[in-house]
Amino acid sequence: MKDRKGIMAILSGFSGVGKGTIVGELVERYGYMISISATTRAPRDGEKEGVNYFFKTMEEFEQMIEREELIEYARYVDNYYGTPKEYVLEQLEEGRDVLLEIEMQGALKIKERFPEVALIFIVPPNVSDLKKRLIKRGTENEEMIRTRIARSKEECQYLTQYDYIVVNDDLEECIEEIHGILEAVHDTRENQRGHIEKIKEEFETFHI
Repeated sequence: MKDRKGIMAILSGFSGVGKGTIVGELVERYGYMISISATTRAPRDGEKEGVNYFFKTMEEFEQMIEREELIEYARYVDNYYGTPKEYVLEQLEEGRDVLLEIEMQGALKIKERFPEVALIFIVPPNVSDLKKRLIKRGTENEEMIRTRIARSKEECQYLTQYDYIVVNDDLEECIEEIHGILEAVHDTRENQRGHIEKIKEEFETFHI
């Protein structure tokens, strides 16, 4: 795989839109690597250390910040979330595509440091559907649901900074659309590299 560099793609979305399910299906079906984030929030039912997240205390997380072990980090609804650096960079160098499931604030920070990253934002068909999904999830009380919807409203103003917006109305269609986007990004970048190498070769062999 080392003959090509992997793609780093970030999947963001409003809270409750189904990001985790979508990322999980992309990994299982198409072999994408997934970056495991670190967080200070408590594990939800069924979540496992080192599989869903690296669960850290506030002190542990702030030590990671001090040691510059994170590509990015952000504070969201009173908890830290961040992306460990070493794993992601190793996978990209090995030619593997890496998906990062990150909220908007962190995603835009990464875009500043890595302009080549593909930003994909997942949205629901409408706000009413989003509220129903949050209620169905059963992990937040009414106040937390209102907070998450209010945060989603604030995030709307930054959607134009994303490369692609995908509506999760039908899960299967959403998964396939995102996979198609990533395939197109790969093709475009591979073609660009091919053109660059061809031009360089022509100049090296051209006699003035």
